[in-house]
Amino acid sequence: MSNDLMTKSVEFEVNGEPVKLSGSTVKNYLVRGNAEVTEQEIVMFINLCKYQKLNPFLNEAYLVKFGSNPAQIIVGKEAFMKRAETNDNFDGLEAGIIVERDGNMVDVEGAIKLKNDLLIGGWAKVYRSDRKSPITVRISYEEFNKSQATWKQMPLNMIRKTAIVNAMREAFPGSLGNMYTEEEQAVPTGSRPSSEEAVKREVKEKANTEVIDMEYQEVNESKPVEPQKEQEKKSAFDDEGPGF
Repeated sequence: MSNDLMTKSVEFEVNGEPVKLSGSTVKNYLVRGNAEVTEQEIVMFINLCKYQKLNPFLNEAYLVKFGSNPAQIIVGKEAFMKRAETNDNFDGLEAGIIVERDGNMVDVEGAIKLKNDLLIGGWAKVYRSDRKSPITVRISYEEFNKSQATWKQMPLNMIRKTAIVNAMREAFPGSLGNMYTEEEQAVPTGSRPSSEEAVKREVKEKANTEVIDMEYQEVNESKPVEPQKEQEKKSAFDDEGPGF
């Protein structure tokens, strides 16, 4: 990458707060994955943040790249909500899940269902004061489910959130077009970065933990096992039986 891109900063304001981004800052703190982003991907990310007034240090946007796949620019759901609330025509929203109940397709508000309900989708309505009817979106759970940890743990919330951002994008294409959230993209769990200081702290804590683990391992490897404790461990194993 060119040295100018890595060192030269682009400055802009988000909600009255100054944001300064350089290629080096993006590469070191705002990218997750196992592959290196290209110069073009960094430029596209910085330009999107500047044009859409996104603050990546508040997790409003970040980059994810794995293998040879193109980098994905992820925008936080909170950024969608903030953008909608600043639009003079935004007049509220409704959202929920779609379930199959006794052979019927039922819309449920919120993210809760009966025990025997089968989750099949999500829905959202965004109201604009300059429109007679709300912008309505209905999406399939099967189509959007990424089979990742968050989708397995919170499927109701995930499909509801995805329906909301899809409806927001249709309601405000001028300000939310070409912006996609983590719920919509195949982003591995835990890929979301924290702020610059949090990232630095995370790296430092990880390094300290590894040192402690190495020291603990060395001490235990050099320490002989006492005969009495070894016998206690053997007895405990015999009592438990082959529960594998």
